[in-house]
Amino acid sequence: MSERITTITFFKYEGFRNKWWGLGMMGKAHSFLAEIEGIHFYKLLGSGKNEGFNPYPDWSTYSLLVVWNDEADAERFLASELMNLYQEKTAETWTIFMKNIVAKGMWSGQNPFEQSSTLNSDISLIAVITRATIKTQKLLSFWRYVPTSHLQLRGNEGLIYSNGIGEVPIVQMATFSIWKDKASLMNFAYKSREHHVAIQKTRQLDWYKEEMFTRFQPYKSVGTWRGVNPLAAYL
Repeated sequence: MSERITTITFFKYEGFRNKWWGLGMMGKAHSFLAEIEGIHFYKLLGSGKNEGFNPYPDWSTYSLLVVWNDEADAERFLASELMNLYQEKTAETWTIFMKNIVAKGMWSGQNPFEQSSTLNSDISLIAVITRATIKTQKLLSFWRYVPTSHLQLRGNEGLIYSNGIGEVPIVQMATFSIWKDKASLMNFAYKSREHHVAIQKTRQLDWYKEEMFTRFQPYKSVGTWRGVNPLAAYL
């Protein structure tokens, strides 16, 4: 059990100059983050086109995933000079605070997500990150099929938000999604034929060099996305 929390912040840029700045920060932000106290693990992530599981990047959307030693460290970061700089350049930012429920697998050779000791039984929301590094020789077969397994995400009544994210386009990919409750997530995971087949193919074709599945409890939502706070009605 742990007091660590995880945040994921999405940044939306408008205009060529701001988009170019956002792309540059995928490299430059490392030096800033190295000076931030309380970070246990972080990843700077790009986004799939049209907020989907797509090999083509969306040059207007990026995200920052951080595992913090505790919530106070995360709160200080939101008020930091680095976040103020992001705020000046972005049209919108949205940060979700999460506590880990379960994490299986590895991310860059480690599992940084420890099960939280302070889960709230009154919160039904579930957030999920599935992440993998795809074997080079398996890239073609992976991209031929896997995007179709995510088609039923669109219009799913139990889904609040989803986005394809990743460290390296095409090769290192992930999905982030927020569901109204566990039942909604399970309904998609096990009753969607396309998703079920994708799970079978993952085992049969051995697509991944490294993979991780994590489940979180979102408990705080700060900022806006598409003009609203997507979790305001749930928290």
